[in-house]
Amino acid sequence: MKKTTTTKTTTTRSSQPKSTPSVQPTAQGRDTLERFKMEAASEVGVQLKNGYNGNLTSKQAGAIGGQMVKKMIDSYKKGNKS
Repeated sequence: MKKTTTTKTTTTRSSQPKSTPSVQPTAQGRDTLERFKMEAASEVGVQLKNGYNGNLTSKQAGAIGGQMVKKMIDSYKKGNKS
């Protein structure tokens, strides 16, 4: 019988860490985003309460996020046309 050997190769990552700038949201930014989220939820017919909304289904949460993205894209397009 012939004995076979396997060679294991490993890959190593670069030793240099990737630098990601740390951005801390302001209180005004959080409030603006919260109002935007509530507006988007209202437009898709989802009732949100202030604070934690862990009772939402994935479909509801996705609808809110999708509406927010749609509005951001529309806003961007309107801003670039002028």
